[in-house]
Amino acid sequence: MSIDPIELELIRNLFEAAAEQMGIVLQRVSFSANIKERRDFSCALFDAEGELLAQAAHIPVHLGSMPESVRAVLDRLGKLDEGDVAIVNDPFAGGTHLPDITLVTPIYCDGQLVGYAANRAHHADVGGISPGSMTLSTHIDQEGIRIEPTLLYRRGRRNEELISRMVSAVRTPDERLGDLEAQLAANHVGAAALIRMVAAHGAQKILAYGRALLDYSESFMSRAIAAIPDGEYRFEDRMDDDGTVTPSVPVQGEDSRLSPSPCNQGEGRGEGSVRKQTDQGTGQSGTGTSSAFSPLRSVLIRAVVRISGDRAIVDLSGSADQVPGCINCPAAVTRSAVYYCFGCLLDESIPLNGGAFRKIQVMTRPGSIVHALYPAAVVAGNTETSQRIVDVVLGALAQALPDRVPAASCGTMSSVALGGQGWTYYETIGGGCGAGPGWDGASAIQCHMTNTLNTPAEAIEMQYPLRVVRFERAADSGGRGRYRGGDGIVREIEALSACQGTILSDRRVFAPYGLNGGGEASPGRNRIIRSDGSVVVLPGKAHFSLEAADRLEIRTPGGGGWGSV
Repeated sequence: MSIDPIELELIRNLFEAAAEQMGIVLQRVSFSANIKERRDFSCALFDAEGELLAQAAHIPVHLGSMPESVRAVLDRLGKLDEGDVAIVNDPFAGGTHLPDITLVTPIYCDGQLVGYAANRAHHADVGGISPGSMTLSTHIDQEGIRIEPTLLYRRGRRNEELISRMVSAVRTPDERLGDLEAQLAANHVGAAALIRMVAAHGAQKILAYGRALLDYSESFMSRAIAAIPDGEYRFEDRMDDDGTVTPSVPVQGEDSRLSPSPCNQGEGRGEGSVRKQTDQGTGQSGTGTSSAFSPLRSVLIRAVVRISGDRAIVDLSGSADQVPGCINCPAAVTRSAVYYCFGCLLDESIPLNGGAFRKIQVMTRPGSIVHALYPAAVVAGNTETSQRIVDVVLGALAQALPDRVPAASCGTMSSVALGGQGWTYYETIGGGCGAGPGWDGASAIQCHMTNTLNTPAEAIEMQYPLRVVRFERAADSGGRGRYRGGDGIVREIEALSACQGTILSDRRVFAPYGLNGGGEASPGRNRIIRSDGSVVVLPGKAHFSLEAADRLEIRTPGGGGWGSV
């Protein structure tokens, strides 16, 4: 069948509109603030072979990982029948971390399988040892219920045994069931949209144009990679710690502001280093630090990017070994981070689908920090380590494309989970974006692998026993330079009743780097201000208790500066 370019663009927009409609429905009918307000979800359409056709512009970390979950479902369960719905959240089967639950629905038209609708949503609690399922864990089973690819519905009949197991595992069962129903509704909308397309144009044409769309995206990425000078580019950076428990530090008085780094005017981390530290799994030297906490368990992430013609190889096999803590990154998330970096080189109008990444090979070493194996704890690998993978890949690409790639952004999602009797609250907090050649970094925004909104103060205070005391820009936290990095955020939340909490954050020790002579950004800071005025400084990853009138203050990092002043 010959492909008409105008019709290709029209059908491409139909695919993308269907994915966007799925997202609108999921947001509107979900129960939890995390989905309804923050939009922590992604929706996509796949062809009958499981190739990604269109994903709405939701969460970058899902870009490469949701297709792997769909592939795991098909490999494990085979072709789904009409009326089936598969469910999976297993990080070792294309998942990200356990709170991200994926539903996959086959789409049949007149008895013919024409594609799949799938969506992934972050559930505010899936059990585990801490409210919100954001845990200082050392084993995947401590993080919540793990669902390998299985059928939630078989030919229209719900798997009540699975539902019972899920409900008994979580702290907020009604909310979980409501969010699952919203996910089912979203897939129904996507399926209906594809059926309408088939009814209007015919199954053969829709399938042929879907394949052509994959080739179309591949051609654009091939040209983008070919524009990068051939060569080998290296960059490395570090995670603050391995995610195991670090003691909190009581501070006398109210002012516990951390001192600035002695190397705040550094220039990024290609092959050099400033200080010696002990590093997890590698024995390599570390870099400048800014924290009250010694980075004795810092974890190396190293990227080697090789460009040859229109092909790219991103080798992360030199990264540290898998660690005891919760920052291990599933291989699917690692690929998502790499794909995101190369996707940033494309014009925004280019569709990012399964074809776009055919010319990109991601090399990892099983059992490493970027390719976690069971039973590794991974909850912060999705939120924190993925951000550092972006930093090292962009840092390597900056050597090849110095006039296009910005300095490091905040490099953390600063995930906060709080919970008490019958409620759980979760959100990520933005930071500063890195400055680039010709522009200042944006302030107070979600950067890179997360693309969510903040939870409005009104929604928090209406739904939870919490009060938002401060939500403001962290002034002067961006790195200095000819172009200044964006500033981070100060988020201060008061507990109105006793609760438990977890913070999973990074860039509290190793600051976001500047480029081309630009300065590092200020690192972040976490602390509790007790009702009696005493202050406890928390490490980047911590579990804690709040009593009524205690306040949790999160100050997120800014973005690095670009260019000498």
